[in-house]
Amino acid sequence: MTTQDALFALAGGACIGLAATGLLLFNGRVAGISGILGGLLGRDPAGQSWRLGFLGGLVVAGVVLAIPWPDAFSYTVPRSMPLLGVGGLLVGFGTRLGSGCTSGHGVCGLSRLSGRALAATLAFMGAGIATVFVLGLVGATP
Repeated sequence: MTTQDALFALAGGACIGLAATGLLLFNGRVAGISGILGGLLGRDPAGQSWRLGFLGGLVVAGVVLAIPWPDAFSYTVPRSMPLLGVGGLLVGFGTRLGSGCTSGHGVCGLSRLSGRALAATLAFMGAGIATVFVLGLVGATP
C-alpha cells in the first residue's frame, strides 16, 4: 500500500463518517444503506426524497471521482454474473436477517456503542474471514 492509497482510504473513511454524522444530526436517521434503499423501494412515500438524495449522492460521488482517477474504478471482477447475482441475494438475505448492513451496524452502530451492532459486526467479519480461509484451503481465489 502506498502513501497515496492510505491517504485516499483515510479521506474516504472521513467522508463516510461525515455523511453518517450529518444524516444523524440533521435528519435523525442512521445511515444504513440497506435500510435507506429498502425504504425507498417501499410503498410509504414519506421520506423518499431524502433517501433518493442520499443514494444519488453515493452514485454522483463515484462518478465525480472517476473523472480525475479513472484507474481507481478499473478493477474487473473475475466471476460470473450468475454467481454475483447469488452473492447479492445472499447479502440481501443477511441484511434482513441481521436487521441491517455493514454501514448501519459497522459504521453507525459501533459509533453509538450498540451491543447489537457489535454482535452483528463480529458475525459478518467472522463470516468473511471464514469464507476467505475456506476458499484458500480449496484453492479458490476470493
